Amino acid sequence: MSNQIKEDQWVWVVIQDPGANESFLGQEDQEKGVSFIPAFLEKEEAQEGMALLKRDKTRKYEVQAIQFHDLKDRAKENGFAVFVLSASGDVLQKVDT
Repeated sequence: MSNQIKEDQWVWVVIQDPGANESFLGQEDQEKGVSFIPAFLEKEEAQEGMALLKRDKTRKYEVQAIQFHDLKDRAKENGFAVFVLSASGDVLQKVDT
């Protein structure tokens, strides 16, 4: 995998409460005090990786695609970084927004 994700590349994220009140499922690296949105390069990786993410079991979740530049812009607006993860949860790339 290339170190750089292209701005127009599609990535996969986990959406919390899909529909009218949907939002990205964010996570927090408590050791470093960083809030981030996990992103995955493939849909199957996102579906597998979702099981490793901290979630509220009473809410619905769905994997959706978004262009990387759009994700970065939205993350920045809300004070989040973007971490590109593998299906096993390894951080492939950290993007401060």
